[in-house]
Amino acid sequence: MRVEQLENKLRQLTGENEQLQYRVRQLEEQLRQQGGAQAAPASRPASAAAQPQSPPTYQQQSYPQQPYQQGAAAAPSYPPATPQPGRRNDAFDPNANPNAPGVPRQLGSIVGQPSAPERPVGAPGGRNAGEPLDLSSVHGGAPQAGGETQVATAAPGQSPRDEFDLGYGYIQRKDYALAEETLRGFVKKYPNDRLTADAQYWLGESLFQRQRYRDAAESFLTVTTKFDTATRAPDALLRLGQSLAALKEKEAACAAFGEVTRKYPRASSGVKQGVDREQKRNGC
Repeated sequence: MRVEQLENKLRQLTGENEQLQYRVRQLEEQLRQQGGAQAAPASRPASAAAQPQSPPTYQQQSYPQQPYQQGAAAAPSYPPATPQPGRRNDAFDPNANPNAPGVPRQLGSIVGQPSAPERPVGAPGGRNAGEPLDLSSVHGGAPQAGGETQVATAAPGQSPRDEFDLGYGYIQRKDYALAEETLRGFVKKYPNDRLTADAQYWLGESLFQRQRYRDAAESFLTVTTKFDTATRAPDALLRLGQSLAALKEKEAACAAFGEVTRKYPRASSGVKQGVDREQKRNGC
């Protein structure tokens, strides 16, 4: 009965939240229309009073340049070689002009092309020692540049266990956005698998850790109602209470905490200690 009350309370909160969001959108639209109406007349005197201004002058910065030679394919100019005593004037001296065509060069060298930067030597993918391994390089993908949106890596195998382990691995690495994407796909793809209850719990955890408490509460509530005999059910009920407490729903949160010890008297000591701690913190 208490679980049903929690469900009804959560649905009520969801409806109130949607109404508030709709009201906020209406207010934003009204403010946008009022701002546009005021900006139109105000812009006219400003444009009329504007005086023509002379274009800004820019001081060109001088840089040392080579003498300009007309023609795209003009040959480079070189200073005339000074004849040395005891030698013929028409003799070719490579030391006088080392860049001239025909001068012997070291084998393997390419003139005019900078050498490519070397990749760091060490761990795969060029990462420094102690940095986390990029899963995209492990599975054959190219490492992504910093600041780009990460995409969940495909599981190495096709079994439900492989996909679950991939999502749980993101939880361990604290990549909660990738964990949500992977685990949400798992529960949709395998609704009746024996790992679905755990996947639903860790999906809620990925939301809870990013302070998306309402979505997290819905995920934990699914565990406590649809998978109430699962191993993670007591933990999910505790997390449900914590999510409701974060949403300032003290009465519903205290009801969830009390339901843990009543419904799961054999819960682990860690869960029971967590219930006692949360009840004291919220004044239940």
